[in-house]
Order: sequence, then structure tokens, then C-alpha cells
Amino acid sequence: MTSRWRKAMALSLTAAVTLSGCYSLDPEMKRTVAQRKAQQRAAQGSTQPAPPAATPAAPSGEAPALTTRAAKDIPTIDVRRLEVVSGARQLPAPGPAPALPAPTADWPAPASPADPAAAMFATQTIDAVATAYVLLSLEIGTHEKGYIDAYYGPPSLLDAAIASPRDKAALLAAARQLMAKLDGIAPDLSDPIEKRRSAFLRAQLRAAETRLMMMDGTRFPFAEEAERLFGVRPDLKPLASYDVQLAAIDALVPGPGDLATRVEAYLDRFTIPKERLQKVFDAAIARCRGRTATHVAMPEGESFDLQFVTGKSWSGYNYYQGGYHSIIQVNTDLPIRLSRALDLGCHEGYPGHHLLNMKIEEQLVKGRGWAEYSVYPLYSPQSLIAEGTANYGIDLAFPDRTRPDTERDVLMPLAEIAPPSDDRYWQLLDAMKLLQGARLTIAQQYLDGQIDRPTALALTQKYLLFSPQRAEQSVTFTDQYRSYVINYGIGEEMVRAFIERGSPDRDEIWRRMALILGEPTLPADLLAP
Repeated sequence: MTSRWRKAMALSLTAAVTLSGCYSLDPEMKRTVAQRKAQQRAAQGSTQPAPPAATPAAPSGEAPALTTRAAKDIPTIDVRRLEVVSGARQLPAPGPAPALPAPTADWPAPASPADPAAAMFATQTIDAVATAYVLLSLEIGTHEKGYIDAYYGPPSLLDAAIASPRDKAALLAAARQLMAKLDGIAPDLSDPIEKRRSAFLRAQLRAAETRLMMMDGTRFPFAEEAERLFGVRPDLKPLASYDVQLAAIDALVPGPGDLATRVEAYLDRFTIPKERLQKVFDAAIARCRGRTATHVAMPEGESFDLQFVTGKSWSGYNYYQGGYHSIIQVNTDLPIRLSRALDLGCHEGYPGHHLLNMKIEEQLVKGRGWAEYSVYPLYSPQSLIAEGTANYGIDLAFPDRTRPDTERDVLMPLAEIAPPSDDRYWQLLDAMKLLQGARLTIAQQYLDGQIDRPTALALTQKYLLFSPQRAEQSVTFTDQYRSYVINYGIGEEMVRAFIERGSPDRDEIWRRMALILGEPTLPADLLAP
């Protein structure tokens, strides 16, 4: 891997919005908004004439104004050895919990506990474990920079963690004690949401246990490491299974020379000039936000800062600051192609990391008062949900023809890139996405010691069709984040399967996405019963 609500959102999370002119080229969005407004007027018995589906278009080339902060106001991300925000605000007092849906097969009504006193004690125990888990996570973060991806809870806990952190052996013992406490009260939990909360905490603690063991030198096989940290044991395909897809791509980009070189040369035609990056990304993120806001109400005053950086192993990152504000960074070490604008706009912003973190803060931290969600350890099952929803969010926000239409009609003119005369560019991008599983197989072989680094680089060039420079960035990411790489492709597959099960309509698809974002969700919760 980024203000306050006026209304607590129900789990359906749908809202009608007024579109600015920058969305006037988006027919799917206009249709949805017009339908919602008509439904609202019908429900209210309105006799007023229907307004137009969209306001007049903005002047050509202009991106909508976005709420941002001046660079001088952006807080420092590194706090000693913790990647968290300096001077984080005190956690607000919990407000009323968002209304739960009526009992359904997906959300059974809580059963009456056989022993109300035991159930109350179990709930209180979870609250105590949650607070201990936050402090534990922050203390682990003092031993590994980057372990904490976000924190916006009480500064006193952060100060205590930094001032006097326990050593790794004591933290490992504490993680195991907290898991034992949760195991002890599990039989007394009767409320389904409390059961899911407890399961989430236990999975996060098991990941903490695993990471502490790894910090002390324990090495697990790739599949076991992934399962212990992220809650999923990956089922990887042999590299040879991707040869058929390489042959299909070869037919799309014929010519002399090796396939990776031909693909790189073709895609380089769609590189965004550096001086156009800000304008293109502003417009792309605005459209990602607009299409998301068609279905999800945004908190008043939510905002982000967009920064272009260098010297990173990743292409984009969201640093969530709390208070519905993120810092979104885009790495410019390598030339940025046009396809990355909507990819990163959705993945890091809407309906990706920025939206997910706002939902967590609004519904779980503030709405329910669950302290454990104010800290986000990177190496945990939470990351599979975060990366899976962020990757799926690209297709969710831009289904069918809406993505190529947006890129051709809006972003390419802003980037001063000549639109292609046919669809080969988008066909190639779709075909290359089917190769992403090869990255996991290469990572497994490399991290398990079956191949050396030069071989991993060569295989990355061959199977992901990368230049030597892009292959180096990819393998460097694996060096740094190890089995974290499973969260993107496998996470997306799991989220897609959960959301699209039974071929739901668009409204139901967005409702299911909202369920994932606003509830204590583990990877196992996405599996078919």
C-alpha cells in the first residue's frame, strides 16, 4: 500500500449525489444517479420536475477541485522507528453504533445467552484484549520499521510504546497470552458480531506472533508464512501453465525480438510525461471518487494529499492519517504509464485504501468504540482484505467499457497521448493481468531458496513481461515484503468471488463491498459456506 460523518451509514451505503461536469462523459454513472433520484422523488411523493442527469461539463482539460492540504502541513510519517503520524489526535468518544440490518441469512439475530453474566464478562474481556493488542502492536513496531501501517488512536499509547517497549521475547509471550484469553471466553460469546470481532483479534494476534518469530530468525516455508500472516494458504500454479497466455500476448504484439522487449516498447507509447502527471492523476482520482460516491456516501471534509516520490520498491502507497485524511504517494522511479492513473486512483483512493480506512474509522472505531481498529499492522490478515478490496475496486468502479472510454476520452488528451485507433492496447492490458499469478510462483521459489535472485529476475522478465528495471523493482519488493505479495492477486480473487457470487446486480455488488469494508472481516469470511 490513506472531518466527520454527518450521518451514520447503514450497511447498504447508497446515496444520491449531484455530479460535477467532470463526470458528464460517464453514462453508467449518470444512469445510476438518475435512477436513485427518481426513486427518492417517488418515495417522497415529490411533484417537482426531474433535474438533469448531470450539470454542464467543466471546461475541457480541467480537473475538479479536490480538498488538499499544503505540503508544509503534511505530518512527518516516520516517528522514530514507527511509520505513524506525529501528534496523532486523541481518539474521539464513541458515538452511537451504526444500525445493524434486519436479521437475514447473512446476519442472524443474536441468540439469548444461556448465561448473561458470562456473556457480559466475555465482551469485557474482548475490550481489555483489544487495548492490550493496540499497545502490543505499537511496541512491535519499535522493533521493525514499517510494521505499523497506520495509527490514529490515543497518543498516550504511542508514547508509552516508544518510551519503554518490551523486548521481543516478552511481546511474543504477551501475544500468546492474549490469544489464550480469547480462546477461554469464546464459548460464552453469543452475539455474532462479537464472535467475529474476537475471531479478527485472534487472527491479528497470530500474525503478530508469527512476525515476532520471524524477527528473531525463524523462517517458514512461503505457503505457511503466508497463511500465518495473512490467513490464506496460497495454491500456486507452475510457471509453465502461463506459457499459453504468453503465446496469446505474442499474437497481440507481433514482431522481431523477445516478447518482453516488444511489449515494453509498445506500452512505452502510453507513458505520461512528467509535467502532465499532476493533471492526469487529479482527473483520474476525481473520477474514481465520483463513481464511488454514486454508491457510497462520503464523510464531510474527507481529503487526501497526492505526492510524487522516488526511491521506493512499490508503485503507490496510501498512508492513512485518521480524521478521514490520507497521504497518497506515487513512485516516479520508473516512467508511469497511463493505465496506472486509474489503477492507483482506485487502489490507493476510491474505493480502495482511503475508503476502507474511512469506513473502519467511522463504523468500527468511532461507531462501535473498538480500539483495535485504530492500529493497522501491515503483516496481518487485515492486509489481504485491504489489498483485495483495493484491487477489486478498480473493476468495481470502472466496469465493462467505462475504463477504456474514460482513458481514451479524458485521460489521454490530458496526458497529450494520441488515442489508439483500435482496442489492442486494452486487450493487451487485460491479457497481461492473467499473468499476475506467475509473480507469486516466482516469489515462492525465490523465498524458499529454490532459485537465486538472478534467476528470479530473469523469470520476472519472461513471465510478467517486464523490462530489467521493472523486474528489479518487483523482486526488490519481494525482498522487502516477502509473502505479502499474495494479498494482491489472491485477495482480489477472493473478494471478487464473494461479491459476485450468484450474479448480483450492481446495487447488490456495492452493498456486499460495503459489508466487507464496514465489518470485522477475515479472509475466511469471504469463502463460500
